This record gives sequence, structure tokens and C-alpha cells, in this order.
Amino acid sequence: MNPTEAELSGTTPRRKPKPDVDRIGGRKLKPSTLMMGHGFDPVLSEGSLKPPIFLTSTFVFPNAAAGKRHFEGVTGKRPGGAEGLVYSRFNGPNQEILEDRLGVWEDAEDALAFSSGMSAIATLFLAMVRPGDTIVHSGPLYAATETLIARVLGRFGVHWLDFPAGATREEIDAVMTKANTGRVPLIYLESPANPTNALVDVEAVAAARDAVFGAENPEKPPIAIDNTFLGPLWHKPLKHGADIVVYSLTKYAGGHSDLVAGGVLGTKKHMDVIRAMRNTIGTICDPNTAWMLLRSLETLELRMTRAGENAARVCEFLRSHPKVEKVGYLGFLKDDRQADIYQRHCTGAGSTFSLYLKGGEKEAFAFLDALKIAKLAVSLGGTETLASHPAGMTHLSVPDARKQALAITDNLVRISIGVEDADDLIADFEQALEMV
Repeated sequence: MNPTEAELSGTTPRRKPKPDVDRIGGRKLKPSTLMMGHGFDPVLSEGSLKPPIFLTSTFVFPNAAAGKRHFEGVTGKRPGGAEGLVYSRFNGPNQEILEDRLGVWEDAEDALAFSSGMSAIATLFLAMVRPGDTIVHSGPLYAATETLIARVLGRFGVHWLDFPAGATREEIDAVMTKANTGRVPLIYLESPANPTNALVDVEAVAAARDAVFGAENPEKPPIAIDNTFLGPLWHKPLKHGADIVVYSLTKYAGGHSDLVAGGVLGTKKHMDVIRAMRNTIGTICDPNTAWMLLRSLETLELRMTRAGENAARVCEFLRSHPKVEKVGYLGFLKDDRQADIYQRHCTGAGSTFSLYLKGGEKEAFAFLDALKIAKLAVSLGGTETLASHPAGMTHLSVPDARKQALAITDNLVRISIGVEDADDLIADFEQALEMV
């Protein structure tokens, strides 16, 4: 809006930004409600109902002292980042609103947005790890994450030790104890694991970490976890002992297969360290992508709920089909350690699962090639149903012996259910299985 003459003369103050409202009558508002306006005040953007896209590379300082204060935050001389807008490699209005809303879902102290899930993971590792360190992680991990740890960081003298996703407390203790002969900068988890859907007992990992490294030890390694498959709706790892949560926001958060982005959430102490690295190497997401994610977060709960309901019906059909060996769907867990982890950690089974066909690569390819509604593509968490062959696609670079150890077999198909009609999806899978 244009200022009046009185406002220009300084005799009448312009409207000031309104504080965010996160409670009404003592009731804490739900994330699905806060996604419609949290972190944005229309007063600051000419009354626009939705945030504009701020396509600018740099921002004007109100005075020189403010510019100095901002750069004290950007350079790490003062923790917490810049107090205002500086330069689009460091921050921007769209990114800051996005980060505010990402933190809401898990009650995180702080959040950071990145240009991709892997740029988020890589920035996390670069911020935490030094040559000679040993990373402890669960397995399997997303193939690019395994490559980053073993092949890229390995070139700089970084080592790793892992335990299987479903490991017991005793197995986790043993790996932690073995690693504690040197510096352990990070414990990195992925749950459910990609692509097997195996769950990690985050509470057991936190207890083992505290027992081996000392619960009160300020130098104990933080626990980071990739929560892409179930979060933020069905799994909230910060409530179970994790310090840092990692996302490929490309997946459910974006949810329309039209953007690539990543996120990291957690304590301010850890976000300050990761933010400093992001500022240096420039892995922040761009304003347009941040704006698109703000759009997507408004329907996150609706989309994930519908996809989860669809997956339950599809998996119920698949589990009894004569050409199916096994369905790795969390909703089918019963009376074992994985079921115990699921009951303690999760509030829903998700919509991505592993389908093991009777046979091998030939049968898996025949099934994939016969699909008519489901698209043959990698990724997950979109509005459309996707199917892929991990052993021959996303995890092709993983050594064969490790793939076998992690149950990434030739008869495994990974399926991400979308928001289509469930009966139509069942019909599609039924006709595709007839081609096997």
C-alpha cells in the first residue's frame, strides 16, 4: 500500500507487524492450522494474503551498525545467525518463513532449509566431521548417503561403523563401545530405512549413546536421523532422543514431484553449527522453492493422511496375492522387536513400503513394466503412486555383498502410494501381477 502524506511526514506511524498467534484461550494451535500463516505478516508485504516470492540477491541495511550486527551472526562471531536479512546465500524472507513452519511440526528449536536432501545431509556432515573421526550409523541408508560417508568422507580419513536398523540395545552398545576409541562426531540414523522399511529404535540408540559416552558429557555425539519416510506426521524423533532431524523436503513436504529441497531441524546449538557451514558453502534453497514448499505445507496433513489410508488398502490386497513373497509394510508388524519399535515411536504406517515378489529381477521388471497408473520412477511421497527397483536403480552403486546383507534383493520393488482412488490402484497392481 502507498504511505499517506501524514505517514511520510512522520506524524502518523505506519502499521507495525503483528506477533504470531500460536495459542487461543490457552489452547496450543495444531501445525495444520499454523501452516496457513505462521511466520508471515501481510502488513510487511503490502497486505498480500500469501508471502510474495522475494527474488533479490541482497538486502538493504537500515544503518551501518545493523549491517555489522548481521555479519557478526553470519560469520559466527555471535551465535544464532543474522538478526535480519543480509544476502540470499545466507537467508531470505521465503526461506525464513519456511524454516519457522518446518520447526512447528516437531516443536524444534530451530530449522534450516537446503537446496536438496543430499545438500542438507552433506552440509550436516561437513559441519560436524573432522579427519580421523568415526561416524556411527544405522544401515541401510539412502545410497547417496552411504556413498557420501564411505567414499567421499573416506577420502579425507573419516571412518564408519554401522549396526542394522533393527539392532537390539546390546548390538548398538557393542558398536558404540568399539567406536569410542576415538572421536565420534555424529550418530546418524535412517528410520524407516530406505528401501527396506526397517525401523531403528531411537530410544535404544540414545540410551546406548548416553551409557557409552556419558549422559552429562557435553561432547557426546549428537544423534541425527533421516525422517523422510514417516515425518513429520507419523514419526517425531526429537521426542524419542534424537537431537537433529533430516528431511528430503522433495518428498512428502513438497509432495507434488515438482521441487527438490532438504531440511534440518533440531536444537539451536546444533543448528548454529550447521548454519555456519551452510553460509560458507551456499547450500540454502532458493526463494521460489521455499515459496512452493510453503504452498505444499498447507496440505501436508491432508495428503499424507489420504496416501496412508490408500496404502493400508493396497497392502492388504498385496499380502495375500500368490505371486507376492512378502510386503514390508509397517502396518503389518506384529509380536516382534520391529512391532515394539513401531508402537513406541510411530503414529502411522506411512505410504511407502517394500514389496518382495516371488522370483528375481525378471519378475520385478515384468511387474514394473506392466503398471498403468503407478509411474515407474524413483522418489516417493508425491501425490502420484511411484514404483522402482532399488537394487537396479537407487542402490545400484551399493556393493553387491552389502546389498545382500541389507536385504536389498533383486525381487524387491519399492512402492510409494499416492492420493489416487484406492480401488483403481488395486486394479492396477492386480493386472500388473498377472504379467509376472
